Amino acid sequence: MRVRKKAWTVAEYENNIHICHESEKYKGKWNELFGNGNPIYVEIGCGKGRFISQMAAQNSDINFIGIERQSTIVATAARNLGNNAKNVYLIHGDVENLADFFEVGEIKRLYINFCDPWPKKKWIKRRLTHRNFLEKYKAVFGDKAEIFFKTDNRILFEFSLNEFCADDWKLSNISLDLHNSDYEGNIMTEYEEKFSEKGFPIYRLEARWEKN
Repeated sequence: MRVRKKAWTVAEYENNIHICHESEKYKGKWNELFGNGNPIYVEIGCGKGRFISQMAAQNSDINFIGIERQSTIVATAARNLGNNAKNVYLIHGDVENLADFFEVGEIKRLYINFCDPWPKKKWIKRRLTHRNFLEKYKAVFGDKAEIFFKTDNRILFEFSLNEFCADDWKLSNISLDLHNSDYEGNIMTEYEEKFSEKGFPIYRLEARWEKN
C-alpha cells in the first residue's frame, strides 16, 4: 500500500498516543505499557487501521498491536483510531524484526490480512506465509502459536495451505469464500471490502502449532 504524504501526517506520527516510537525497549514489557496482563494479539500490516480498531473495540480484554512499514500509513491508522481505543498500539516496523519487538511467548496470536502475494517465482520467499517466516513466528511465540490469515489471492492461499502443512501447523476454519460461508464475526479490512465489492472471493484459515 502506497499513501501520498499529507501535511498532517508528520505531526500525527510524532505526537499520536497510539504510536510507540521506542518499541524495542518494550520487549517483554508490553503489558506494563498497556497497564494490564491481557493477552496480546498482533496484526502484521495493519493498513489504515480499520480491522485492528474494530477488533479492539469488540475485545476490550485483549491488547492489540499493529505493525506497519510505512510511517505515513502508521500515522493514518493512528488518527483513525481516535482517542477511545485504550487497548491498541502501533509500531512503525517490519515483520522481519518481530523478535526485536517481542519476548518469546509474549504474543498469543498473529493476524495476517491481505499481505502482498509476491506473484513471481523469484519472490516466493518474501511471502509472509513462507515456511521461513513461519519458523520466525514460532520462535517468537515459543511453545504455542496461532495465526489467522485472509487473502483474496487464490494462488497465495493455496501456497499458504501447503506451507502451513509442511511446517506442521494444524489448520481449521478453512474458507474458500468467506463472505458466503457460515463463519460469524468477520471484520473486514479496507482491502477486503474493496475486493469483495468487485466479486472476488475471500479466502481464510486459522493455523495453530504447538511445540512437542
